[in-house]
Amino acid sequence: MNLKPLLGAACAMICVACSSHKPTVPSFITENVEFAKAQLGLAIEASGKCLNPVTLNRDGSVYYCGYADWRSGFFPGSIWYLYELTGDTSYLPLARKYTEAIRPAEHLTWHHDIGFIINCSFGNGMRLAPDTAAYKDVMVQAAKSLCTRFRPNAGVIQSWDVKGNSWQSERGWECPVIIDNMMNLELLFEATKLSGDSTFHKVAVAHADRTLSEHFRPDGSCYHVVDYNISDGSVRHKQTAQGYADESVWSRGQAWAIYGFTICYRETKDRKYLDQALKTFNRMKNDPHMPEDLIPYWDMDAPNIPDEPRDVSSASCIASALYEISTYDVPDAASYREYADRIMHSLASPDYRATLGTNGNFILMHSVGSIPHNSEIDVPLNYADYYFLEALKRRKDLDK
Repeated sequence: MNLKPLLGAACAMICVACSSHKPTVPSFITENVEFAKAQLGLAIEASGKCLNPVTLNRDGSVYYCGYADWRSGFFPGSIWYLYELTGDTSYLPLARKYTEAIRPAEHLTWHHDIGFIINCSFGNGMRLAPDTAAYKDVMVQAAKSLCTRFRPNAGVIQSWDVKGNSWQSERGWECPVIIDNMMNLELLFEATKLSGDSTFHKVAVAHADRTLSEHFRPDGSCYHVVDYNISDGSVRHKQTAQGYADESVWSRGQAWAIYGFTICYRETKDRKYLDQALKTFNRMKNDPHMPEDLIPYWDMDAPNIPDEPRDVSSASCIASALYEISTYDVPDAASYREYADRIMHSLASPDYRATLGTNGNFILMHSVGSIPHNSEIDVPLNYADYYFLEALKRRKDLDK
């Protein structure tokens, strides 16, 4: 890919963004897409057009992952979104190449994130490219693999294995389910549409219903982990593994809940799911620690606010979900679009969006993986970029 035209266009558009006037929605979208084209173009060149960038190592080098990493679908998905946002067919062979590289993930059965992996890559490919009919088989096989983790007595898809995993087993977990798993249900809904097999849909609804009844506190916030007894389905523990404390409001967990239950409403039209997404969003929106720029702290109860790291991955995921929510029959629907617009303008500001050629060629800075595990603190993460691009696409669609 020749980067010179991309770099020139990006620099010109960035000059517009730096003016004193707030850009209109079309120019805001155009400028950010041009920047993404240039920045991810550099990432493609640096990766040799085959490696899958995720984040930065401690020494500042780019960490690339294999197909089994839960984040392996986000960079291919970002290339698909660049194609969709630009209409530039030169992205098609690149999107296919990155997507095909993670095809073996369709057979993964040892973790639950096959939905993230396959739906963000193959799912977007099926949606956008007419000659990707073979992706259907990958989607359905991946859904079958995910369903091997369904535990009927508890009515949930088990997230993490505990046997042979010291970090999980030392906590005494038996069947841990994390709120992140809500994001993987979209694959199951899609598989039913593709195959006509309602089993996938039923598993997704069972998991969503049990999560709805067990994961949430009265104020709308959610736990990260609920551990179940496999034999009788009873709840054994409720905890927060990647947040500050068991009862704290871990921001990315709230983002997964908002987005995941919005998916469930879209696919079932059952209002209880949308109501939960709205309740969790309002809990975040009204949190007394929510910063003015709407980019949440990694945990809204972290002890050193306002000196705690922010998490743009939570913000970009929430913004994308809110654009979808704004299309539904909800009171003051425009307010959700406006809130998402405010998030997106913050993300696109110099505080959070990298300058061209920096930040390991990721779009956004300042994400957090897991502070309790001293992992990926204040670094770029490819899923923050993915949901940022998805949010741009959804915002663009609202003006059609």
